[in-house]
Amino acid sequence: MKRVLFDIAALIARIATGVIFLAHGWQKWQGGLGATTQGFREMGIPMPEMAAGFSTVIETVGGVFLILGLLVRPVALLLLIDMIGAIAFVHGSHGVLSANNGWELPGALGALSLLFLALGGGRIGLDAIFTSVFRRRGERRAAEEELAAHAPSRGSAAGTTAEGTAPAGRAGGPMTPAERDMPGDRPEVPRQPAAPDTTRSTGSTGSGRLNDDDMREIDALVSDEPPQHHKPPNR
Repeated sequence: MKRVLFDIAALIARIATGVIFLAHGWQKWQGGLGATTQGFREMGIPMPEMAAGFSTVIETVGGVFLILGLLVRPVALLLLIDMIGAIAFVHGSHGVLSANNGWELPGALGALSLLFLALGGGRIGLDAIFTSVFRRRGERRAAEEELAAHAPSRGSAAGTTAEGTAPAGRAGGPMTPAERDMPGDRPEVPRQPAAPDTTRSTGSTGSGRLNDDDMREIDALVSDEPPQHHKPPNR
C-alpha cells in the first residue's frame, strides 16, 4: 500500500514539476535564444550564451521527460544543476520571496529535482515500463541458458558410449528396459577361451575316454602309491 501511495505521489509531483519547467523553457524559446542570452548577460551570469542554451533546452526537454517519466534521474540531475546556477548567480541575493525576485521558486524546483534524483519517479512512467520489459527478457534468457546447460546432448542421448558408460543426463541409475533394448546400450561380453583338448595330453582315443591303465596311474598318484605295472602274459 505504501508503495502504491508513493507511486501516485511521485506521478503527481513529476507532472507538476515538469509542467513548471516546461512553461519556463517554452517562454525562453518564444523569446528567442538571443534575447535570453542578453538577459543572462545583464544579470551577470557567466558565459551567457552557453548558460542560455543550456537552461532553455534542459527546462523544455526536461519538463517533457518528467511528465512522461522518462530518464527521470539524469534529467533531475541536470535540472538541479540549472536551479543551483539560478540561485547562485541571480536569486540568492534577493531573499526568499519570489515577489522580490528571491530564490523561492528555484529553491522548490531544485528540491523536487533532488528528490527525483534520489528516489526516482515511481513505477507509473516510461522508465518503469522499460525496466520491466528488460527484466523479463533477462529472466527469460537466463532460464533458457540454464535449461540448455542441463539438457542432454543428442549424441549421448542415443545410447551409451564405446566404453560402456551411461548416457549423458542420467544419474548413473539402473537402465530401463527400453534402454536395454537399444543396440548401443548392450555391453560387450568377452568370450571365454576354448577348453583345451584333453585327448592330446592323455593320449586317449578320439572319443576322449581313458583306458584302464590310465585310470590305475591316476589312482596311484592320488593315493601316493607307486603304480603297479602288470606284465603281459607270456606267450
